[in-house]
Formats: sequence, C-alpha cells, structure tokens
Amino acid sequence: MTGTNGLAQQVAEEFVRAWTSKDIDKALSLLADDVVCEAPTGTFEGVEGYRGFLEPFATSLVSATVIDVLGNDTTAATVYTTDTPLLKDFRGIDYFTVENGRITRVISIFDMLPMHKARAAAAQH
Repeated sequence: MTGTNGLAQQVAEEFVRAWTSKDIDKALSLLADDVVCEAPTGTFEGVEGYRGFLEPFATSLVSATVIDVLGNDTTAATVYTTDTPLLKDFRGIDYFTVENGRITRVISIFDMLPMHKARAAAAQH
C-alpha cells in the first residue's frame, strides 16, 4: 500500500479489508451512525442504510483484491476489484471522509460495464 498512513487511511484500509473478507459487522463498526454513502445506485444513510447497500454485494463475493489505499488523517480512497458469480473484474473506488476515527461519508464509484453485461446475458437466457 502507498500513502502516508494517516488515520483516515488506516480506517479505510481496515474497512475495505473487512468487507472484502465478508466481515460485514467489522466493516459497519467503522462507520459513524449518521454516515452518508453516495453511489451510482443511490444515496444510503445511516449504518443500516449502508448495510442494505453493502451486505448483499459483499456476501456474494467470490474473490476480491485490494489494489491500493491512499489517504491522510481526514480523507482516504480505496481501489479494488472483485468477482461475484455474475460480475467478473468489477472495479471500484471508494472515497472516505473520516472524523473522530469513524467514516462519516463515502463516495462509491464503480465500473457499471460488468453489471450491464451481466444483465444483458441474463436477459438472453
């Protein structure tokens, strides 16, 4: 990993490693109660709202690779790629704001092309 090993970077790395290993409760324990996540599929508020976004995806993982975690004391970004039974080489970046050791904001960006390909393939069957 690269970067400065600031607090936000450490929290973000712990978070991404937790959810990519399917430890949803560990990942959620790093969120502030009022966390807000903005993603291509919508905005998710609070820990339970975020759970609804993260858990179905993370529990379906076949494999995941954390490519890098970059950050400082207040912000960080994780870069990763994942495989699920339907999505191969699904790439994403999450940008975090961390306050008082907890993630308060997540901007989640992911490559929608594998999702569109999987939907098209399913529609043909």
